[in-house]
Amino acid sequence: MAKKVLPQEASNPEVQSVPSLTPREKRKKIILLIAGFIAFNAFVFGSFYLTVFKENQNPAAQIASKLNNKGGMEASPTPFPFQEMTIPALRAREYNSTLGPREQVSASANYTSYLSSYDSDGFKVNGLLTIPTGQEPAGGWPAIVFVHGYIPPSVYTTLGNYSDYVDYLARNGYAVFKIDLRGHADSEGEAGGGYYGADYISDTLNARAALQESGFVNPDKIGLWGHSMAGNVVTRSLAAEPEIPAVAVWGGAVYTYEDMQKYGIDDNSYRPPTDQSINRNRRQRLRDAYGEFDPNHFFWKQVPFTNYLNEIKGAISLHHATDDDVVNIGYSRDLNTILDKTSIPHEIHEYSSGGHNISDGAFTQAMQDTVAFYDKYLK
Repeated sequence: MAKKVLPQEASNPEVQSVPSLTPREKRKKIILLIAGFIAFNAFVFGSFYLTVFKENQNPAAQIASKLNNKGGMEASPTPFPFQEMTIPALRAREYNSTLGPREQVSASANYTSYLSSYDSDGFKVNGLLTIPTGQEPAGGWPAIVFVHGYIPPSVYTTLGNYSDYVDYLARNGYAVFKIDLRGHADSEGEAGGGYYGADYISDTLNARAALQESGFVNPDKIGLWGHSMAGNVVTRSLAAEPEIPAVAVWGGAVYTYEDMQKYGIDDNSYRPPTDQSINRNRRQRLRDAYGEFDPNHFFWKQVPFTNYLNEIKGAISLHHATDDDVVNIGYSRDLNTILDKTSIPHEIHEYSSGGHNISDGAFTQAMQDTVAFYDKYLK
């Protein structure tokens, strides 16, 4: 009779049997594996979104990143001082914002006005917002980002300055956002001036971005309006975002920068910043780095919007009084001559009176001309 052989443990001492896990131990092991997987993904995605967030809060980081992309902007990929105020750098960065809470100021048969705000480079910038009454058009209301000219920041007020201008545009079916550039009224930041920096252009284009996200404005039908100093701001903004459909300028100044050397500006209201001003020191550093404007210098070539006209898709409307004693009408005439040599839709309106603000008897005609221009390109 054959002997029954019982199974025995392996005789090799290096091969050990693996003890089986209890159901409780199995659950614990699975939970630990899942927790480790979640922690790893949280670290990876958290690091990614932190990087994106920091870059969105830092325009310089956006500029450096995009200018370093091959096939990007027509500028040196190597960073240089004050690069942020050049047109290629302004084009390379992104503009993102949303409107803050609205506080009603007044209501009429044509529109309701509000105080509101938005973020621009980390600063809270305030403004007066008007929204037309009546049936909202399909796609939203056409809108205008209204940019004020130079007014001493300590004197400027949200509700006082340009109230008649805003009212006229608002009564003609436009949502108007008259922004208080940084450092003016209750807007955060320091007033830096329009010609030798990027701050006001950033404020303008972030305001446009906020209107695009508002839900009541047609994102493709937002124009710009600028007065005096803001003629430079809104035209450089147009060069930065060439798809803006319409830009109107009243008594505007400094387009080629050679025109500033030619005509100057005679503004008795100008108050220079204090010696402690960050932006006054910045202007001196700019002079130290590149001197006064030189049309042949690599840096200065990248600042005037007139060197970037080929990409512009929007229309330009110029308005100027012949008796303007602050900004010479030659600024507008010279720019119109330059635009005549391009395919950019443009027009120039001259008024025999009205002064720098095109006020008194010329005001209504200038406003009618401006509304007709906006109606053609924004409605």
